[in-house]
Amino acid sequence: MPQLDAAININIVLPEISLLIASFLLLTIVPLAKQRIISSIISLASVAVSLYFIYAMWNHQQTGYFGMVTCDNFCLFSKVIFLITCGGAVMLSRDYLVKRGMDRPEYYAMMLISTSGMMFMVSSSNLMVIFIGLEIMSLPLYVLAGFFKDDVKSTESAAKYFFMGAFASAFLLYGIALVYGGTGTTDLSKIFMSTGIALQKNELYLIIGAALILIGFAFKIAAFPFHMWVPDVYQGAPTPVTAFFSIGPKAAGIAVLLRIFIIGFGGVYESFTIIFWILAFLTMATGNIFALMQNDVKRMLAYSSIAHAGYLMLALTAGSSEAVSAALFYLLAYSFFNMGAFAIVTIVENKTGTNHIDTYKGLASRHPWLAVFLALFMFSLAGFPPTAGFIGKFYIFSAAIKANLVWLVVAAVMNSLISVYYYLRPIKAAFFEKAEGEESSAVQLTLGPLMVVAIIITSVGALGLGLFPNYFLKLAAASGLMMM
Repeated sequence: MPQLDAAININIVLPEISLLIASFLLLTIVPLAKQRIISSIISLASVAVSLYFIYAMWNHQQTGYFGMVTCDNFCLFSKVIFLITCGGAVMLSRDYLVKRGMDRPEYYAMMLISTSGMMFMVSSSNLMVIFIGLEIMSLPLYVLAGFFKDDVKSTESAAKYFFMGAFASAFLLYGIALVYGGTGTTDLSKIFMSTGIALQKNELYLIIGAALILIGFAFKIAAFPFHMWVPDVYQGAPTPVTAFFSIGPKAAGIAVLLRIFIIGFGGVYESFTIIFWILAFLTMATGNIFALMQNDVKRMLAYSSIAHAGYLMLALTAGSSEAVSAALFYLLAYSFFNMGAFAIVTIVENKTGTNHIDTYKGLASRHPWLAVFLALFMFSLAGFPPTAGFIGKFYIFSAAIKANLVWLVVAAVMNSLISVYYYLRPIKAAFFEKAEGEESSAVQLTLGPLMVVAIIITSVGALGLGLFPNYFLKLAAASGLMMM
């Protein structure tokens, strides 16, 4: 029986509480304010406070709430990624929403609540609490996808996301029920300890339950063949929301899958290795091949996010402590360069009203600095040195090779080469093609301060993590899961 101080430990959920308090203020008090920029300020302030609490808890592993919540370096590092994503999306949103007359506090509140759900998910060592965190994350995302209720594409995006999300949740919950039936518990460490007996008496329950849980999270991270909802949902949602979608839920899903299968299902992990191998390969190939065919940059980045989910699944397939650390570093790097890419897309869409690749023609002659940032983020997405994308892929591929996944790494490298083509298309349009008509050359860019800060931070992250990765690699190495 846990001691009372171990059961009630509010310190370990302070990062989440700070976000929820801010969301409460945004929903109750801020609507009365005349200056709506206060919504962005409160949101960013809550992110900063949450980051401070995470810094204070680093290297101090704690548990609470009858062992259902764990605060270790793995969850803290993951939370930093979620908060970077949330802060970046908030900064991208201000100009975008003001232009459309939709700069409302509930938008930011939904983003903060969703981020708190991601943080609850990754902190939990109990399948039921993970499911609750998943729903806290998902429900605001459905609202955000359809935030432009008068836009047919936005409402269609919300409907598709809702139905697919409900479908995924059903798989997940049924899988948890079967695991509970096979082991008598939903606690990950107890599931691991009871695996031997469960395999003798209730092997079918345990294996099918784990498979259904994998399917549930495969929907969330957009792994093949559960990725079909991504292009339409990402294209129809507001662009800053799409940026949030493409990083936050994916990072949360990967982190939770690593915790569940390495800690909870460690005893049956080898039974799923071949499944992880196939999913990783098909996810990479599907994302990259379909991205080749896209002329809409936003839709291209949607398929790109599917491909990156495939690269991250290499870490799940390897299953080593080094692979987990590599995945965390890759997710941190991805949060910077993918958010930066969407920042450029948001700016161009805000001024032209379209995401077609022809819009980028002549961008270098009209706005040289914007074209340079576009090139940086696309090079990083493709994995060119010395960007963060190159270092991230290098360490994931290295961990996979050490786990004897040589052919999967060969396939990943080939997929990275394929991706170079579609990542270079916007760069080619920006630097080597002329804009059509005189109107495009007359488009003037006036960026708000938050957007400028977002571009600076993401570009520093995309380049800095590539040039000076050692400190962050050490942090990621200190955040590896403790193998059972």
